[in-house]
Amino acid sequence: MPSPNHVPRPGPAASRDRFEQPTLDGMLADPLQLDLRHTTFVVLDLETTGGAPDGAGITEIGAVKVRGGEELGSFGTLINPGVPIPPFITVLTGITTTMTMEAPPIEAVLPSLLEFLSGAVLVAHNAPYDTGFLKAACAAHGYRWPNPRIVDTVQLARRVLLRDEVPNNKLGTLAAYFRVADQPSHRAMADARATVGVLHALIARLGGHRVHTLGDTIEFVKAVAPVQRAKKHLAEGLPHAPGVYLFRAADGRPLYVGTSTDIATRVRSYFTAAERRARIKEMLGAAVRVDAVECAHGLEAQVRELRLIAAHAPPYNRRSKHPERVQWLKLTAEPYPRLSVVRQLAADGGAYLGPFAGRSAAQAAVDAIHEALPLRQCTPRLSARKATAACALAELGKCPAPCTLAISTEDYDERAAAPLRAAFGGDPDAVVDPLLARIHRLSDAQRYEDAAAVRDRLTAFLRAAIRMQRLASLTSIEELIAARRTEQNAWEIAIVRHGRLAAAATAAPGVHPRRTLELIRPTAETVLAAPGPTPCATPEETERILDWLERPETRLVEATSGWASPARGPARWRRLLGTPQQRQPG
Repeated sequence: MPSPNHVPRPGPAASRDRFEQPTLDGMLADPLQLDLRHTTFVVLDLETTGGAPDGAGITEIGAVKVRGGEELGSFGTLINPGVPIPPFITVLTGITTTMTMEAPPIEAVLPSLLEFLSGAVLVAHNAPYDTGFLKAACAAHGYRWPNPRIVDTVQLARRVLLRDEVPNNKLGTLAAYFRVADQPSHRAMADARATVGVLHALIARLGGHRVHTLGDTIEFVKAVAPVQRAKKHLAEGLPHAPGVYLFRAADGRPLYVGTSTDIATRVRSYFTAAERRARIKEMLGAAVRVDAVECAHGLEAQVRELRLIAAHAPPYNRRSKHPERVQWLKLTAEPYPRLSVVRQLAADGGAYLGPFAGRSAAQAAVDAIHEALPLRQCTPRLSARKATAACALAELGKCPAPCTLAISTEDYDERAAAPLRAAFGGDPDAVVDPLLARIHRLSDAQRYEDAAAVRDRLTAFLRAAIRMQRLASLTSIEELIAARRTEQNAWEIAIVRHGRLAAAATAAPGVHPRRTLELIRPTAETVLAAPGPTPCATPEETERILDWLERPETRLVEATSGWASPARGPARWRRLLGTPQQRQPG
């Protein structure tokens, strides 16, 4: 034990090299991935004047630096707490006020202690107690707490030892059970050395739990479900690359599909305490392997994920549920067109609006259109030459009555069908203006609930129109090529045909992206034109591509035609939706 007024100092830089974490290829190794045998620990213990940092002070510090079972250095000193030491503390520790009178104050010791802790994992028995005092001291004297990774031997013992092995997890109990050479005595250095022995004994036990790295140890201490611990080996051997991962059942069925820019790191997170979703833990119980599909970049990974989910409908992917709920509005191609809610697009001459997430949103848009335009609401196919019985709406004067031939097909098209086709593909004012006028009339009459109902129908229509025209702006282009520079000076390249990702690649730093483009272009998927605003891909896929294209760092390389949206399109009414203005292609 050093004298009370002695504060140990680290040695020269050359001698400190042996304290640093091992390196690979000249780079500092990831501490969480280091084997515990190669991890540098500083095992620390404090003696204090009381039970909490508020109003109490540190009287002694003891710390031992170890790695691989070898002691690399020690740090110990008495501390002048600035207050008398209570008698019961003196009885417990043997430290008296007289012993600390010539000792340095904590503010003089902190710089050396923090340097001693630098780059190491902090270990303590009941770590929150010790770190609480050190954090309070740093805050009181203007030092930044380094926030090291911490291993608490109390928590570790609770996870490793069975209840019938030890009656409690006190340091003295554990030191006696493991028969460590240094027994605790309520003095900082002795207790720190006893904690070193307990730490090494607990690490020896971790091997039986397949816990070998610091990251594994930190997660092991947390409340990880047994199924997560049992299936943790599924995350082994996966690539640190962008792509898609599939959890598969024993019969090979995909249970869950996900995507990440780092497959290995993302899959590993499913086996940590951070993963708390009950359905995912249930999925892990049925999974027997994880397959990885590496992708050129994040966009390709997102697209592949969507396609795999659509193809396999994995039971644990929420987005794979109820795909049949996607709806479209169709303005039929007949002498007197009408609206119909459909689930599929067809090359039948009809005009379409959508997609809608479900029937209720589609019906709200239908109600908005019927309120704004004199479109018939009956469902039979009407003839332009033969009259039929009038419906109730016609008798009430709320329909132009094409059933009775009260309006010609030309007039009907001019008054109802043509404005709606224009609203679907361009200017929506034929629907927006009448509904806004009605909202104002209802508000002036203080019929606010009725006005809100009209507003909701209008926003349902506008959302669909904005979404469809945004999709159509890209899907109408036969081929578009774009590139995005990454932070590593690589180039992500995408070939998009009719809104579908046809090919993807990444040009490595120093490689001209044109060379990479010429290599992948002949292998790009052939995509033929088809009807509708999303003819060749799901709306979700095209929207992911649009999000990628609209990023500021993305550059358009080639396009067979212009990428643009109507100048008087529905996006100019976005303020009615209460959402920020989205950047539109120009």
